[in-house]
Amino acid sequence: MLGTGWCRATRHEPRVRVVLTRQGKDTVRIDAPVRAFRCTGPRAQIGGGLLLQGVDGGNGVLVWLRTADSLRVGAWPLLQRGDTLSPRGATVGVRFMLGDAARGALLDSGTVWITRADSMVALVARGTGSETLTATRMAVEATFAAVPVGVDTVSCRAQL
Repeated sequence: MLGTGWCRATRHEPRVRVVLTRQGKDTVRIDAPVRAFRCTGPRAQIGGGLLLQGVDGGNGVLVWLRTADSLRVGAWPLLQRGDTLSPRGATVGVRFMLGDAARGALLDSGTVWITRADSMVALVARGTGSETLTATRMAVEATFAAVPVGVDTVSCRAQL
């Protein structure tokens, strides 16, 4: 009796891997599925960059690559919360659970390195920021590999 096999390529689910280090000793790791959305600019025009979001339960990371034109490979500076003047840069925020308490931080120093920017985007965000609850400094490294850029759009705006 001859057996037949059905071979199907495994479906690639893009993921983000995040390592958070608090006070140089406590480490939190996040491994989450990720999606990339094109941002709409003022009056719903396409423009404004790309938003990457990786979430797993109460843990996650958000990266907004803000630009007036196309994404470019290379180093991108981190922008401060509410910066509406810089034409190009990245905003990175993380959220994680410690017990029942939600914690989070916006990176205020560091760099985002974009290594691929075509129909897919790949990047590494490295930097530091203060936890919103305790003001404890933390280091963050988030690695996004081969995330497809979808056709869906979201509204991306800086607000204070």
